Amino acid sequence: MKRLALTLALTAAALAGPKPTAQLDFTVLKDVNGKPVRSASVILHGVDKDGRQKNNVYEVKTDAEGKTTMSGVDYGRYRIQVLAEHYQTYGEDLDVSEPVKTLTIKLKTPQSQYSIYK
Repeated sequence: MKRLALTLALTAAALAGPKPTAQLDFTVLKDVNGKPVRSASVILHGVDKDGRQKNNVYEVKTDAEGKTTMSGVDYGRYRIQVLAEHYQTYGEDLDVSEPVKTLTIKLKTPQSQYSIYK
């Protein structure tokens, strides 16, 4: 009985065809003046239904125009992180459910620390 169930599951998966994937196009800019941020790391973590990060991770760096692309990203929920030297880390959750998605991310400069002792 277990073999039959396994065979049916594998057959159904094979008939369904390949999973849909997306291409994500990122542009990373400076919030202050809109100029591109070169060599920013754009990291994508899969997120499960409970909001916990999964092990699937995609990572790319921006070019001189602040642009980068990720191809072959499975549809689903992801957590985006953008890291660049001298800028605040950017983070956001994103649902990928279309073949091509374009995102523009504006990075802010670090804020001064707040202290009650000033």
